[in-house]
Amino acid sequence: MSAAGNIAIVVGGGLGGLASAMRLGAKGYHVTVLDRLDRAGGRGSSITENGHRFDLGPTIVTVPQLFEELWAACGEDFRKNVDLRPLDPFYEIRWPDGSTLKATGDTEAMVAEIARLSPRDVKGYRRFLADSEARYSFGFEDLGRRPMNRLMDIIKVLPTFVRLRADRSVHAHVAARVKDPRLRMALSFHPLFIGGDPFHVTSIYALVCHLEKEFGVHYAVGGVQAIADAMVRVIRRQGGMVRQGAEVDEILVEEGAATGVRLTDGTVMGADIVVSNADAGHTYDRLLRNMPKRRWSPAKLKRQRWSMGLYVWYFGTRGTADQWRDVGHHTILNGPRYKGLVNDIFMKGKLADDMSIYLHRPTVTDKGAAPAGDDTFYALAPVPHLGGKTPVDWAREAPRYQRKMAAELEKVIPGFEDKLSASMAFTPEHFRDRYLSPYGSGFSIEPRIFQSAWFRPHNVSEEARGLYLVGAGTHPGAGLPGVISSAEVLAKLVPDAPQVVQRLAAE
Repeated sequence: MSAAGNIAIVVGGGLGGLASAMRLGAKGYHVTVLDRLDRAGGRGSSITENGHRFDLGPTIVTVPQLFEELWAACGEDFRKNVDLRPLDPFYEIRWPDGSTLKATGDTEAMVAEIARLSPRDVKGYRRFLADSEARYSFGFEDLGRRPMNRLMDIIKVLPTFVRLRADRSVHAHVAARVKDPRLRMALSFHPLFIGGDPFHVTSIYALVCHLEKEFGVHYAVGGVQAIADAMVRVIRRQGGMVRQGAEVDEILVEEGAATGVRLTDGTVMGADIVVSNADAGHTYDRLLRNMPKRRWSPAKLKRQRWSMGLYVWYFGTRGTADQWRDVGHHTILNGPRYKGLVNDIFMKGKLADDMSIYLHRPTVTDKGAAPAGDDTFYALAPVPHLGGKTPVDWAREAPRYQRKMAAELEKVIPGFEDKLSASMAFTPEHFRDRYLSPYGSGFSIEPRIFQSAWFRPHNVSEEARGLYLVGAGTHPGAGLPGVISSAEVLAKLVPDAPQVVQRLAAE
């Protein structure tokens, strides 16, 4: 412990860890962020190859006021630091039969899209919008932005869970409102963006449709990496440090309290508080391996349901900026199955022959993502994580899977393989090895109802005093809004640094 009582270490430089460092800096702590990668941002970092900048993880920015509020808490202006641009349409959804839907924030434009696909579902769609707004108010603005580490926190909200039919899945709720199978997919797929099975996660996650409609879908010029880099600059202006290539091997605990960390090179660093932005599973199973756990034992972690894995192909194309004009910034390409494919991924742990693909083309908005006249893409397909009974052998399957993905992409961007100027792919094994994600899961613990809120690993650790958790594996969950909100929750749990308390008392 330091004499001043204001030393904080943040393990991991993902967006949740960087946001936490900013919050702690604003509360008077001297913060050091320790990150094992070569660039800040964690899953939101990037790699550049042959002039193509590949955003490795999140690409969609929603609820920009979360970032604005984070910057404001540090006395800074987010909009002066990051060039955030709204997208319209948000994304286009395509089905194998040739039908499409363009998602937008304009209610009447969306109603027109619904009517074009299925006139009988317009009334149900309007009801769904009202449902989504109610769930947003409760699930995001209330539940998602406050601590949920006491049992009474969840007991108090049980009546609202009952009233909003939180026991029903997102898809089941959507199916009660609209009949067309395409619309059922279009209104229920959003949990996949945070690692959830739409046929099993709680209908509270229907809130995402309102969130998009109300606040829009945005893109940060320079990618999410630009946001991470801007966060690092704020931390440094606060007097904090961000160290890349510094991997924490263990969180040190004495007499039940976190006292610092030991790095893989043997360096020991003391701290008054430790915040882990490492995956919650990795935190408890590896970083706290030398202490008995009361709640998050290895056996309990193994019983959790983990989010799916991801296969992501990052590629650049030469001289194609004026080609494929019908392919926008975000496109969702549906395979022939929805429920069956999701069931194969989440329940059977089976690598299916068919696939659905999210295609990201940032160069539509950000020409700096590729050399002049070229394009940058990434194509993402949900796949099983590595924790099933018969894990996918990606050394054998990856080339075959990429050929199948190429065949699907050829229908949308014909001739692209002849113009490749950069290419690399991530499998769940990369997520396991690069991000230390248990089972190579893309989004940590799956957000089912009994793995959410109080049931999720708490922001204030149940295992050691002075230890806090942020990021996708803790409350409120995965996705940019979730991990940024986890830092907001952290700030409500960590007291101001002693010198701040003394100054406020003097005032």
